[in-house]
Amino acid sequence: MKLVFIRHGQSQLNRANVFTGWLDPKLSDQGVEEAQLAGLSLKETGIHFDRVHTSVLTRALETSYYVLDQLDQLYLPIQKSWRLNERHYGALQGLNKAKTAENYGQDQVHTWRRSYATRPPQGQGQGSFDRRYKDLDQDLLPAGESLKDTLKRTLPYWEDYIAPDLKAGKNVLVVAHGNSLRSLTKYLENISDEAIAQHEIATGQPIIYKLDDQFHIKNKQVLSKN
Repeated sequence: MKLVFIRHGQSQLNRANVFTGWLDPKLSDQGVEEAQLAGLSLKETGIHFDRVHTSVLTRALETSYYVLDQLDQLYLPIQKSWRLNERHYGALQGLNKAKTAENYGQDQVHTWRRSYATRPPQGQGQGSFDRRYKDLDQDLLPAGESLKDTLKRTLPYWEDYIAPDLKAGKNVLVVAHGNSLRSLTKYLENISDEAIAQHEIATGQPIIYKLDDQFHIKNKQVLSKN
């Protein structure tokens, strides 16, 4: 069985160097190209997917479309969940990263961005004004998350949906976000709380895992961005 992680292509707010979190920009032109190239690079491997999982945010949904289009697999079922959304950046959402570093210092911003357990300043939850979340228990919806918090919501989704697909022998594509994928990578690769701070996932770059029946990694391949 194979599991592939893809972080969405560059978004318009990535391009503007803005903390994005649960904000919902579209892909930039570069992001569209990254998604298409990711699909082409996967096509060269000959992989055929059985199931696709993604978040409910536009940049991930668009990336899924462009990847599957290049693979000639647009017919595949796509399961969407808020649990695969990007980490919620709280009051930092919408702020320019460089200007935030000027205001709070590089070390503080690095801690907010990359540490495992430190939350950003709390902001406003999404449920009160976004129809995507109106039917969810509002207590589940964050107003600012650490990576540890993010794992607490992505791991149940892994256990309930992704892992059963893999157990059934399916090849699974997960298109999500830098931190939702970092959280699952931490779990899958057993990365320490300290080491995860150094772990980056590039936009539009497929990561292919070949797993055994116990989800131990037999092989990991990161496809180059062409």
